[in-house]
Amino acid sequence: MKVKELSKKSSPRIDNKFIQALNIQTYGEDNLYPQVFRDIVHASPSGNECIDRLADFIEGNGFKDELFSEYVINRRGDTVDEVHCRMCQDMAMFNGISLHVNYNVFGEIVELNHVPFENCRLTEPDENGVISKIAIHPDWTGKKTRNGKTIQVKKDNIDYIDVFNPIKEVVLAQIEHAGGIENYKGQVLWITLFGNYEYPVGKGDKVATEMSTDEGLSNVKYRNVRCNFMPSTIMLSKKANSVTQTGLDGSESIDYDNDEVMNSLTKIQGDKNLGKIVEITVEADEEKPEFVNMDSKNYDKEFEVTDSSVTERIYSAFGQEPWYCIRKGKIGFSGDILSDAFEYYNSIVSRQQRFIERVITRIFKYWFEPVNLSNDYSITPLRYVQNGSSDKNE
Repeated sequence: MKVKELSKKSSPRIDNKFIQALNIQTYGEDNLYPQVFRDIVHASPSGNECIDRLADFIEGNGFKDELFSEYVINRRGDTVDEVHCRMCQDMAMFNGISLHVNYNVFGEIVELNHVPFENCRLTEPDENGVISKIAIHPDWTGKKTRNGKTIQVKKDNIDYIDVFNPIKEVVLAQIEHAGGIENYKGQVLWITLFGNYEYPVGKGDKVATEMSTDEGLSNVKYRNVRCNFMPSTIMLSKKANSVTQTGLDGSESIDYDNDEVMNSLTKIQGDKNLGKIVEITVEADEEKPEFVNMDSKNYDKEFEVTDSSVTERIYSAFGQEPWYCIRKGKIGFSGDILSDAFEYYNSIVSRQQRFIERVITRIFKYWFEPVNLSNDYSITPLRYVQNGSSDKNE
């Protein structure tokens, strides 16, 4: 089938439009793509595990220059290493990072702060196609509160900050335009793997459907165990007006009035009530009690194929096939296998690491004082280290 014909059935992963009242380009049709995507990932056990592993490998063991890693870079007391960790989490989740820098009166960078990538939005380009400011709001969903009041998504609550341009003449001109250094908001370096000023999709966007399905499978397993009916036997007896629930060892007995029969059904659901005997009294004149064996429905088996294929696709999308194979028992579990897996995945994340190295190098090139005498901004990759019979990753 022709590509043109296929495109009729496909749609862009991110629909953008312009909100004139806020002077922003929306990140997705509802302007909440990063927030929704993050929630999908966090709700998926497999997706969340893969994102965490990806972030760990991107971060590695931090910058090779340990003195540089321990350098305090803002008034909050954050070190380079701490900001680097947050950058890696954003890179793993959204394929982008955003950093805020402050300058002194000489146009030199004196402070660096991490800005959550999901809090940033692009403003409208000017007539030359240039985006000059980044719009930052603490919560684009409009649910976050401060001092008991909701931070509404309106222009008064949005900071519009100049994009990163460390050229001294530009910085000094911006400071003067702001009315002095005390009024100057600094600059934001907003950059992604998708190019300059293009909203990126998340690393696991291609399997967003699978991750949502993974959440649903977890719910099925939960309800199968917690909410399924699991009594071993129902006994129908005559006379009386009660429902009695007794453990197999005879140690627990609870009576319910007739009016509570329907409500009592919840008392025989789930794992804690597995194997109990349920007695239901009836008014009919029976000569002897009747025992009815119950076979509960196990829904796990009906979703085995779906569960396996969904998990495999999620791991594959993150390039983590070795861990999937180890998890499924397709290959052995040994130090050599894990060492090979570490080497393999270090090659997968090398692009993101080089990206971060370039960003950090670019910022500290304009720092007000020399803080990395070695001029080495490279990141130490993770290695799987075996000490005798014990294995661990460092």
